[in-house]
Amino acid sequence: MLVVKLDGKKCADVVHQSCKDRVQQLNEQGIQPKLVVILVGDDKASQVYVRNKQRVAEKIGLTSETILLPADTTEEVLLEQIESLNQADDCHGILLQFPLPAHIDGNRCLAAIDPNKDVDGFHPFNVGKLAIGEEGMKPCTPLGIIHLLHAYDISIAGKHAVIVGRSNIVGKPMAQLLLAENATVTVCHSQTENLAQITKQADILIVATGKSEWITKDYVQTGAVVIDVGMNRVDGKLTGDVDKAVAEVASFMTPVPGGVGPMTIAMLMQQTIQAAERQVGYDRKDANSECAHELY
Repeated sequence: MLVVKLDGKKCADVVHQSCKDRVQQLNEQGIQPKLVVILVGDDKASQVYVRNKQRVAEKIGLTSETILLPADTTEEVLLEQIESLNQADDCHGILLQFPLPAHIDGNRCLAAIDPNKDVDGFHPFNVGKLAIGEEGMKPCTPLGIIHLLHAYDISIAGKHAVIVGRSNIVGKPMAQLLLAENATVTVCHSQTENLAQITKQADILIVATGKSEWITKDYVQTGAVVIDVGMNRVDGKLTGDVDKAVAEVASFMTPVPGGVGPMTIAMLMQQTIQAAERQVGYDRKDANSECAHELY
């Protein structure tokens, strides 16, 4: 079987162009969309990720500011910084970069962000809106995956989607978004028995475990769509959670790198712009199908 690569970079480029057009429209109304990232400490992976976000923001004309705080910053100081951004009219999106130092309560700090500026979609208010099917900010990685499936015209409704991983960042919100697309959803995790028997039933298999190349082709039915969310560094090499040999049986598969990662950042930009649009009373629905049919 000849697998089709789900090219996240190519799809993200289409989203970037749409974002660029929307930024220009906002500029004409005197609004300059701005994303502020708060980075506490000196985690190297976080620094790389933040630089990638800044590069995309510059590409589409969105203002991006990074606030660097030392690792010994107190939780109260961080909360004060968040509240200052909540009150700033020129800040439309706030992103608190994880991981945070151990002495800081990440959940408390996330809950302190204005839900309307929570462009990462992790505020309890937005998590609740997602759960009951209302519009709101959504976690960027699951949203990017839905967008990518739409872009390649992959049918979701009525399909059996299996998610391996139950994190608040990917697994749980991914299940909610797939249910909203009328998929039948199974969530598996570290305590799931007979995992391969379940994953081999999947029409769409989404893997977010943090375990390098853990899912082999023995876990995948022929013709399945496979989404690899993993980003692991092993001996200096970047690997996913899915073994590359899965390409021998899958119909569609995301590469690592170049699959889910670019879409996550693209959705972050899109939601920041959406937040700015709402400020001027222009509420555009999530544009998850904007790049559909444009990749072939």
